[in-house]
Amino acid sequence: MTAFDIIGDIHGRFDLFEALMKALGYQARGCGYVPPAGRQAVFVGDLIDRGPGQVRLLAAVRDMIDSGHARAVMGNHEFNAIAYVTPDPAQRGHECLRPNRADTPKSAQNRRQHAAFLAQVGEGSRAHGEWVDWFRALPLHLDLGGIRVAHAWWDADAAALVNAPAHRDNRGRLTDVFMEESHRRGSVLMHARKVLTTGHEQDLPPGCCITDKEGNQHGNVRLKVWKHEARHLRDLAIIPGGDTRVLPDLTVDQVLPGGIREVTGSPIFLGHYWYSGRVQLESTKVAVLDWSAAHSGPLVAYRWDGEAHLSNDKLVAVNA
Repeated sequence: MTAFDIIGDIHGRFDLFEALMKALGYQARGCGYVPPAGRQAVFVGDLIDRGPGQVRLLAAVRDMIDSGHARAVMGNHEFNAIAYVTPDPAQRGHECLRPNRADTPKSAQNRRQHAAFLAQVGEGSRAHGEWVDWFRALPLHLDLGGIRVAHAWWDADAAALVNAPAHRDNRGRLTDVFMEESHRRGSVLMHARKVLTTGHEQDLPPGCCITDKEGNQHGNVRLKVWKHEARHLRDLAIIPGGDTRVLPDLTVDQVLPGGIREVTGSPIFLGHYWYSGRVQLESTKVAVLDWSAAHSGPLVAYRWDGEAHLSNDKLVAVNA
């Protein structure tokens, strides 16, 4: 049996990645790292954007994957990087699936979010194109038998849908057709892709919004759809700073008709959610490993050794 070290969102923080590799007993070799015997690293996505060491980090992770020492799933930031350069056919080549060319607030926000990556790889360069091609080849989920991994949430139906062979070319890369359909509002493919890479989100009433850590306002809120014991929206909502007073007083059944099923089977590992505070598990079946490494938080990993129920003492965190 292979033991896995599942690693949270790094966002270009090569310094934290290097420190975590040493803490986990990995040995530097070439531009990557070799794990202790019988182990393999698993990255939950969001390798890029924000941090200063994105190219070094990408080179190390790719080297580890090519050497059989690691696996990785696609995060929403890698998906967005693909969409950032994929033309939107509805705009006749004047805009991309992730808008960034027009003089609009949304395009400006997308440019700001992706600026550090573009500056480090060189926008439009050969390296830029090669990294986007590599992102296209990443899976959107992994079922490794004893563990399940996705960036934002694991859903078997969504996983099966995005896994259709027609969605990838003969080199295993997501096709432009997949990218276009997964951006078409109301499509089942868009829903499946969003579940895996951005999770479940609840629209808020008109005039109600939340502000993220970068100052962007959102008219929806991310939900902890694994909290089967929750009774109210406030129990499910993931709010920067934890202030749930901005939320309407709604029950879980009003938000998610039919409620939430208890997580059973193999443990699920996620990133995505910008947690802060004391590093701990969501439950014995769910681990969120994004603890805001790009915003002065720790980089977190879980050392999995075959257990069906997760334990807090298997978490490893390194700080700046």
